[in-house]
Amino acid sequence: MIRRTVARVFWSCSRWRLATTPAPERPTVLIGAPHTSNWDFVFMLAISWRLGMRIHWLGKDTLFRGWRRPVMNALGGIPVDRADAGRVVEDIVARIRAGEVFGLVVTPDGTRGGNAFWKNGFYRVARETGMPLTLGYVDRTTMTTGLGPTLALTGDVARDMDAIRAFYADKAGFRPERRTEPRLRDETGAAGPSDHG
Repeated sequence: MIRRTVARVFWSCSRWRLATTPAPERPTVLIGAPHTSNWDFVFMLAISWRLGMRIHWLGKDTLFRGWRRPVMNALGGIPVDRADAGRVVEDIVARIRAGEVFGLVVTPDGTRGGNAFWKNGFYRVARETGMPLTLGYVDRTTMTTGLGPTLALTGDVARDMDAIRAFYADKAGFRPERRTEPRLRDETGAAGPSDHG
């Protein structure tokens, strides 16, 4: 209740407009793109709180040290130990089997720009867990942000990425100059080793 109230205040005061589909009713991998600014994290919280959507997000385990740990946990963070990243998928599958409904937020591109390709972690997590993919977006051109369609991945990487590219084709991000085209390094197979960062 408090979170929804905070979200309502945020959207009533913000220059940005929430333009979204309803929250998915089953566990989903939620990608936020183009991810060009740390403001995207604020938007992610404001969107999920307004929709009453429970979310988790992946972060480096160093973000969860000391006093930051309870804060990050309360905001839905899941620490990722790069030396044992595979345990993240096991944890997610266990949560799904326990009946949790949530959006797992994975950002496939970085805030600094200059990357020719997206990271593949979002795709591999979705395939390995059987979760669909929900396309979250930020578009400075229209000053809108929200959730787009939810897609069931086919396993044909090129075909799935074509659908993702079509949705994001007109989305500029918070800082358009940092936008990265939705493209994986290898769209002919399994997209290489998993990268959950």
